[in-house]
Amino acid sequence: MKGTEFLWSQRHFPWRVMETLTAAAPAGSFFPSFLLLACGTLVAALLGCAHRLGLFYQLMHKVDKASIQHGGENVAAVLRAHGVRFLFTLVGGHISPILVACEKLGIRVVDTRHEVTAVFAADAVARLTGTVGVAAVTAGPGLTNTVTAVKNAQIAQSPVLLLGGAASTLLQNRGALQAIDQMALFRPLCKFCASVRRVRDIVPTLRAAMVAAQSGTPGPVFVELPVDVLYPYFIVQKEMVPAKPPKGLVARLVTWYLENHLANLFAGAWEPRPEGPLPLDIPQASPQQVQRCVEILSRAKRPLVVLGSQALLPPTPADRLRTAVETLGIPCFLGGMARGLLGRNHPLHIRQNRSAALKKADVVLLAGIVCDFRLSYGRVLSRSSKIIIVNRNRKEMLMNSDMFWKPQEAVQAFLCSASARRPKDIAPQRRLHGALVSSRGVALLHSSSGRSTVAAGDVGSFVVTLAEGLKGQTWASDWAEELRQADRQKEQTFREKALTPVGQHLNPVRVLQLVEEILPDNTILVVDGGDFVGTAAHLVQPRGPLRWLDPGAFGTLGVGAGFALGAKLCRPDAEVWCLFGDGAFGYSLIEFDTFVRHKIPVIALVGNDAGWTQISREQVPCLGSNVACGLAYTDYHKAAMGLGAQGLLLSREKDQVVEVLRDAQQQCRDGHPVVVNILIGRTDFRDGSIAV
Repeated sequence: MKGTEFLWSQRHFPWRVMETLTAAAPAGSFFPSFLLLACGTLVAALLGCAHRLGLFYQLMHKVDKASIQHGGENVAAVLRAHGVRFLFTLVGGHISPILVACEKLGIRVVDTRHEVTAVFAADAVARLTGTVGVAAVTAGPGLTNTVTAVKNAQIAQSPVLLLGGAASTLLQNRGALQAIDQMALFRPLCKFCASVRRVRDIVPTLRAAMVAAQSGTPGPVFVELPVDVLYPYFIVQKEMVPAKPPKGLVARLVTWYLENHLANLFAGAWEPRPEGPLPLDIPQASPQQVQRCVEILSRAKRPLVVLGSQALLPPTPADRLRTAVETLGIPCFLGGMARGLLGRNHPLHIRQNRSAALKKADVVLLAGIVCDFRLSYGRVLSRSSKIIIVNRNRKEMLMNSDMFWKPQEAVQAFLCSASARRPKDIAPQRRLHGALVSSRGVALLHSSSGRSTVAAGDVGSFVVTLAEGLKGQTWASDWAEELRQADRQKEQTFREKALTPVGQHLNPVRVLQLVEEILPDNTILVVDGGDFVGTAAHLVQPRGPLRWLDPGAFGTLGVGAGFALGAKLCRPDAEVWCLFGDGAFGYSLIEFDTFVRHKIPVIALVGNDAGWTQISREQVPCLGSNVACGLAYTDYHKAAMGLGAQGLLLSREKDQVVEVLRDAQQQCRDGHPVVVNILIGRTDFRDGSIAV
């Protein structure tokens, strides 16, 4: 039996090994052979225990017992090496070393009044900078408070790193304070989850987490940092090892185990390690895929492009993407983070009647857009249209394709970056720089009748390459003019609705039209709400790319304060305007204390119609009751003033709207966060809109 075969058999089928040895041994030698096997097994077990206890590692790597360094410094060093400028948090004893170390290295630590706000702020930083946004929260309840924001980042595909404190490695599953199975909680929400068990593992684990967050389809990652890998040796020793000498054999064994565990925690902790970024793995469509799409579009008479948030992901800069869209010369709809890509009033940007336009188009390019509820699960696409869809996420790319736009034939080709070129490197789960992450294959699916082409890859790069392939191609101007005419007709309807009297207070359509007129070009819009925000989406235009922040497909309420916080820190020269529904504002109100303490001036416009109107709009006619939908015309401006912010009120005086908004702008420019409480009535502007 060969050596490798013997070892494998010993592990899985020990009785076969015994049979082999017995057959090979001469008569009367069974007992010595058995004794030899038993001794070998015992030695192997002892060596395995020594390895698990870290004894071999400790022989080669020293423990610096006199050092006052701590694991928080390792965390901060990795964050700085990755260009992290802000760390959002709500303080807790489990994570104090991280916060102190980040402050010393010049990373701005911004503490919020709720952990969910910290993660929303990190999400905004990720979206606006194209890097990883970072939040750190304490163990147990601190982490459970972030679940909604982490799930929102997952669905919005935002690269967010969540650092979570935890009970010490020895006390987990032993009833320690705030100790729960945090890994089980976050595995379904994150691309990458890891629990650091030794100080020396902090740096490589965080580097793997950062690259996983940005590779393939971006998303949140979670790293658990137990308290004993963050604090200095002398503090952990004091808490872990008994001060009095042990008495008795059992006590001595326990003390030895604790001392060895402590040594293994800190062995090699401060040895130099690479801290900088690892290469990213970003899928790219092949030239053959792009050429197939060029051929389809070149024959189109009524082409249409729908761009979503994925188009704005790195590595393609927004300005280059805009140039590519203009070069294509195809009318387009913009959604999510792609809103504002073409600025205001661009002739290619169509804003209204999307469903009707999609039905009329003969070729539709869905770039970073998913056929979910926003596209009526694909039902808005004409069955006679040729559909090109590009997306980094193959599962989302094919969503509902078996129901409303089913490809007749599928051909898959897997591509990825230089870090993993071979098809066999792509699997449902694979290792990326030592960490287990989900793989994102690249696929081309096309119909035998030429009806549907599906390319998985980076959206921005795909559009740029597509524009190069179609350079010089033109389309009949009557198609774009038809769409623009439909836009003008819809906007005329809006103007008429703005003049319609409401039962009390101000007409929200008219208010938002006035907001649109006074917004400066450097505005970043943050939207958080239902009915008021849904109205604003039709009337208020972002001034440029990456200047519109909404929760995304999850429809989360409560993102406003966190998004505004991250946006203003990333773009200090921009005016950050937050459009809130009065229901949603309840989640964010307390964070005006955060804005005041950290001197972060933002403007909040609260559309106050004293109710959860988006729900009431359907609930009352369908079920005959307004139960749980009613709120009050609360003095939100006064509540903000109680937190140290400025507060203004708008009610029925229509002539004062612009004056009050200008006043809010000036106070914001003077460094004050401002809340404008706008009392509004109800209109039929959004009748028929969905709430479920």
